[in-house]
Amino acid sequence: MTDTARDILTPSQLNALARNLLEDTFPLIWVEGELGNVTRPASGHLYFTLKDARAQVKCAMFKPKSQWLKFAPREGLRVVARGRLTLYEARGDYQLVVDHMEEAGEGALRRAFEELKAKLTAEGLFDADRKRPLPAHVRRLAVLTSPTGAAVRDVLSVLQRRYPLLEVDVLPVQVQGETAAAQIVEMLQRAGRSGRYDVLLVTRGGGSLEDLWAFNDERLARAIAASPVPVVSAVGHETDFSLADFAADLRAPTPSVAAELLVPDRRDLLTRVHHLQRRLATAHAHRLRNLMQRADRAALRLNALRPQARLDLLRRRQDDVIRRLHALWRDHQARRLAALRHADAILRAHAPQRRLEHLRARLLALAPRPQAAIARTLQREALCLRGLARSLEAVSPLATVARGYALVTKDDGTLVRSVAQVETGDRVTARVADGQIALRVESKT
Repeated sequence: MTDTARDILTPSQLNALARNLLEDTFPLIWVEGELGNVTRPASGHLYFTLKDARAQVKCAMFKPKSQWLKFAPREGLRVVARGRLTLYEARGDYQLVVDHMEEAGEGALRRAFEELKAKLTAEGLFDADRKRPLPAHVRRLAVLTSPTGAAVRDVLSVLQRRYPLLEVDVLPVQVQGETAAAQIVEMLQRAGRSGRYDVLLVTRGGGSLEDLWAFNDERLARAIAASPVPVVSAVGHETDFSLADFAADLRAPTPSVAAELLVPDRRDLLTRVHHLQRRLATAHAHRLRNLMQRADRAALRLNALRPQARLDLLRRRQDDVIRRLHALWRDHQARRLAALRHADAILRAHAPQRRLEHLRARLLALAPRPQAAIARTLQREALCLRGLARSLEAVSPLATVARGYALVTKDDGTLVRSVAQVETGDRVTARVADGQIALRVESKT
């Protein structure tokens, strides 16, 4: 084969193929190494190398991701970087484009923490429904912490100030180091089995993730979740979270806050006690008044139920009834006597003999009066009758007939007043003074 038959690439083509090959083979990788050649130009990008004892690789972290770093990159610092491998075609150099970087020791611990947290969360160890409420009044408290640390001093100071009556036992344990988690687990289990304590407080002061690592132990998280006594966790500062915090029944941001959450303020308690005392005194006085009133009513009822008192009451009622009966009898007698007197007066006034005498005298006085009245009445009636007769005679048709006239009537008794009432050949009757004449109409004129 000749050279002309071969595929010949330019440097840019070769670098492009190499870049594609690198990016396809290593899409996202984690690299741990030591920082070197750290530079940050005015553009804000960060350029450095990651190296170990035998090799190094060039890296670039572009803005703004380079500004989100939680630490200051410096020469010799060991870090863990995440990025994608690529090739800078202009110079043919391959490099790692970093999008996240953290200090190596803490980064490994952080990954382990997240993995363990996800595992225990999936098991339901941190579920809210398994959390137990704390007692309303804590009488005995066990504090699992270092006896020489600042956390125990803060807790005891707050407890003494707020609620001196609380019984507090400091159970000494290591809070840092390889054996710390095992000691805390053992002491936690012993305290739970003792049955002495109402609440267990697991606490320590702040520190780095590595310092607090004992409280991210899986055994400790499971021991807290399985504790028969409610557990409060106060590890580190407010921004620090541990697996002990998630497994505990209550998480406090600091040891001092945990102490405040566990006990009430004695000033508030004194105020409440004084308020309850006033309420109790008021209730006692009210109850005493009620009892005294009941006693008075009972004494009155008891006195009223004595035989002698009952007899006296019945005797007084009897005397009162007798007086009322006498008064009623006197009133009744008086009314009866008055009625008799009135009836006697009426009877005397309406005696038959006296009435007969009165009527006889009245009759004698009235005897002439009817005859005179009858005579006067007859005279008036006679005069009236004569007047009526004259009036009747004056208007009677018979009187007219007696003077030579006649009354002509048709067969049906209709008086003929005009020639228009009859026709030729009709029969009529003419009444004269001494009888009637039957006539027939011959003609009308």
